[in-house]
Amino acid sequence: MKELVVLSGKGGTGKTSLVGCFAALARSKVLADCDVDAADLHLLLRPSVRDKTEFWSGHAASIDREACTRCGLCESVCRFDAVKDFTVDPLACEGCGFCVRVCPERCIVMKERMAGHWFVSDTRHGPLVHAQLGIAEENSGKLVTVVRNQARVIAKKENLAHIIIDGPPGIGCPVISSLSGVNLALLVTEPTLSGMHDLDRVLDLCRHFDVPAMVCINKYNVNEENSRRIVEQCGARGIEIAAQIPFDKSIIEALVRGLAVVEYSPNGVTGLINALWENVLKRLETEEATHADL
Repeated sequence: MKELVVLSGKGGTGKTSLVGCFAALARSKVLADCDVDAADLHLLLRPSVRDKTEFWSGHAASIDREACTRCGLCESVCRFDAVKDFTVDPLACEGCGFCVRVCPERCIVMKERMAGHWFVSDTRHGPLVHAQLGIAEENSGKLVTVVRNQARVIAKKENLAHIIIDGPPGIGCPVISSLSGVNLALLVTEPTLSGMHDLDRVLDLCRHFDVPAMVCINKYNVNEENSRRIVEQCGARGIEIAAQIPFDKSIIEALVRGLAVVEYSPNGVTGLINALWENVLKRLETEEATHADL
């Protein structure tokens, strides 16, 4: 199997819209939504949940009120103001465990918390692995790893050729968990100053983890001068521009109907997105051949 991750240095570039199109175009694949902090691929694919599993991660303090002598030491040392009236607020608790160490009665313990859920679902375009963190929960990088591992299990079990990953924006821990070990990264950017700046950062991240990258300039006609600068920026780094897709109202119309644009309209940008997917497939084959030679 080959793993493709679609990333963007910033949000709002159209990354998930393109993943929805790839879901419709790819023949043998499993989809993984690794943007677990703000998952939205399910809004486009309307999945039917097959399995739902709890995700346990991190710890929060818990006070045994019967054993507690009300000395107040735990409340005085808590830097996060999580202890009030000898009760721990689980949303405020950062799980540092300092209160456990200072409690003279040893009546405070750290308990693992249920941080969210991950799902295996069926969609009109095949299996989807996705997840949802609870309110104010963290450790999304760990949850991304769970989602990716489950996608690999499904791909191996069902003999699927591709894993298509909708990655999170930025360059933080969830992005690193989404990126590491994949065969190819498709970076979706837009011709804005923030888009250009954040593209440069995520390109550095790909280089650091030795992951081949291609770039798609979405909405390129919004600012063609900036699009030209992105092409020059990528050319100087030896990065291939896989496609330049113009802004097209049909994409918005398709999203309103819960469809990828390649399902909604045979005209407009659909041909360009089809060509983009073909470019991605060719690059995946090239990378596989290169690794085989090595």
